[in-house]
Amino acid sequence: MVNFSRFFLQAAATGVLIAVAIAVFFPDWLGTGEDGTTVDRVATPAEDATAAPASYAPAVERSAPAVVNIMASRTVEPDPGMLLEEFFGRRVPPPGEREESSLGSGVIMTGQGHILTNHHVIEEAEAIAVVLPDGRALPAEIIGIDPDTDLAVLRVETEEPPVAPLGRSSDLRVGDVVLAIGNPFGVGQTVTQGIVSATGRNRLGINTFEDFIQTDAAINPGNSGGALINAHGELVGINTAIFSRSGGSHGIGFAIPADLARDVMTQIIEQGYVTRGWLGIEVQSLSPDLARSFGVDDALGVLVAGVLREGPAAQAGIEPGDVITHLNGDRVESPRDALDIIARTAPGESLDIRIERAGDRHELAAEVAQRPI
Repeated sequence: MVNFSRFFLQAAATGVLIAVAIAVFFPDWLGTGEDGTTVDRVATPAEDATAAPASYAPAVERSAPAVVNIMASRTVEPDPGMLLEEFFGRRVPPPGEREESSLGSGVIMTGQGHILTNHHVIEEAEAIAVVLPDGRALPAEIIGIDPDTDLAVLRVETEEPPVAPLGRSSDLRVGDVVLAIGNPFGVGQTVTQGIVSATGRNRLGINTFEDFIQTDAAINPGNSGGALINAHGELVGINTAIFSRSGGSHGIGFAIPADLARDVMTQIIEQGYVTRGWLGIEVQSLSPDLARSFGVDDALGVLVAGVLREGPAAQAGIEPGDVITHLNGDRVESPRDALDIIARTAPGESLDIRIERAGDRHELAAEVAQRPI
């Protein structure tokens, strides 16, 4: 009886081990159960539905119809001091006025025909034409501009224009796939693919207010104002600038986030301008040497280099030579920090300002005004 029990226990243990081995290493052998249900394999990460698609054509098909070509023209007067040299060595004045054209891209954002593009694409333009992907050329009017972010809003008269699906640029992560759609070098609508290289890029000296998406998707002259879309075909940015030594793409491109562009566009459509706070001061970085000379313990903060007479800052008691260390309780480490905090404060609101003057700390408050347009 003891031998039989031992044999039975060994057989049962062996059976359990075999069942576990089949379940782990050969799950497909399990087949269909008695109740008709099928035992499915667990998908590996590479087979998951979130894996990269074999083609981004569906994403492009969603957004490409809303990306347009923009042609802007203006009259250029000759430079009186410029001379042209002919074959025989004689120097003659240049010809008279000539028409200069520029090419760019834009994105249809509303069913009323509003188009977002870059301000530099249509700057000083006397005539603007928008060419739709179907080949139609329509005259466009300028609804408003915001040079501080290099954005402009145009409008064309057309029935049921294709509108770009809008995504959330705040959801972008470094490494996300993005595609740039535009009209580089005037060759026609083109799509390039890359990833998000960085977000929140600033201090580039491109715009007054900077919060760029950096991407390695090829962006070239003519792409300005075009769409940066995600893998789902949603607009996440407006292509704006490139870092280049030759004028062509070197894998460093910058786009204005769609969240920012949408806010600017909405304000321009509703009120004709963008509302931003303003104090009427000029600030500069505070180096260690300047910090010591002004009696500041460290180099964090910004130096007030100038104050507009009777401006909001002057009325609050701020003077040239003051060092601003905090705005509304937030530490200020650079002129960019100060500019962004002031601009985000709505005109009419009070802004708490902490300064250091000749070694003494002062708490002031200024009523923010509307930034001049």
